[in-house]
Amino acid sequence: MQSSINTKTQGRLAGKIAIVTGASKGIGAAIAKAYASEGAKVVVNYASGKAGADKVVEAITAAGGKAVAVQGNVAIADDVKRLFETTIKTFGTPDILVNNAGIYSFAGIEDITEDSFHSMYNTNVLGTILTIQQAVKSFGDKGGTIINTGSVVSTLDMPTALVYSTTKYAVDGITRILAKELGPKKIRVNSINPGLIETEGTHTSGVIGGPGEQWHLSETPLGRVGKPDDIANVAVFLASEDSYWINGELIAVSGGQR
Repeated sequence: MQSSINTKTQGRLAGKIAIVTGASKGIGAAIAKAYASEGAKVVVNYASGKAGADKVVEAITAAGGKAVAVQGNVAIADDVKRLFETTIKTFGTPDILVNNAGIYSFAGIEDITEDSFHSMYNTNVLGTILTIQQAVKSFGDKGGTIINTGSVVSTLDMPTALVYSTTKYAVDGITRILAKELGPKKIRVNSINPGLIETEGTHTSGVIGGPGEQWHLSETPLGRVGKPDDIANVAVFLASEDSYWINGELIAVSGGQR
């Protein structure tokens, strides 16, 4: 999947309605564009990056797709409820939820603060639970597909990544438990666990271009940093009927890093 969008009227997701959280940039933006290119109507959720979300919507609509940007903090129940209500009012009942919204920071055990702990857990864990709760209510009898964004850090045991890593352990658990709990409702739940991906965030944080990038490269058999489209390709597959027998899986998309 390239960064340009070629919207398909008969794509793998034609007729589907998708909500992608944290979609104003990076992985979320790539997934939103990829879904639109396969025929889905896409809700581009953002917490604070309105300009980025609007840019994603503009790119999709310019290519003939349908998308709308909806603000909402996934860690706030009322915002999540409004996100789904707006989706239903604008496009109809959603079929796909991508839980991509997430934050991260790194610190040694002596430097972990209450604020950093709660901010990461509220967004990465509580936010995932709140959006899934609304998805279950919204999907109805037809069922649907939920794709969580985990991380390869859940298998790396990285020093200074204690809080972030444990939020992703939790996402792994949410995926496996709810795959069993929601399967009878015709709802599949899977997780994409990326390795290091080159995004605005990893540039801003200094990971790209610093020692962190070199460490990840040394641990990655394919020898390069991932791109958002590497994740988006898998997200399309997991949202499509091609993956209808896949449920409860943690799919590492990391160039072999684990």
